[in-house]
Amino acid sequence: MPRPASRRKTTARRSQRRKTAPLRNTRYWSGRVTRESDALDLEKDVFSGSDPKRIAGSLKRSAERSRRRKSAPYRSALAMLVFYINRAGKKLPASRRRILERAKTELKRQFGRA
Repeated sequence: MPRPASRRKTTARRSQRRKTAPLRNTRYWSGRVTRESDALDLEKDVFSGSDPKRIAGSLKRSAERSRRRKSAPYRSALAMLVFYINRAGKKLPASRRRILERAKTELKRQFGRA
């Protein structure tokens, strides 16, 4: 049985291909969320500290003072901390992860949760 004549594929020419979008000032949307989120008004470099009690205390102060948050202070503070940990992902060193996990426990203690 003879094969049907092959049809020519219709593809875009190289010159007509869409070029990539220009780079913007902000690199990742998650960084913008940390800075401009409606969850909290954070103190500068709150997550870069090495003391879990200070990190938790700063998050607690920010959550209680913030007028932009949409839920309870504890919930907002914990959500921002978890968001930061998840955003860092596998690139977060184990030592920093331990500090931030301890900050979660300390945050629960400071808010009087079990």
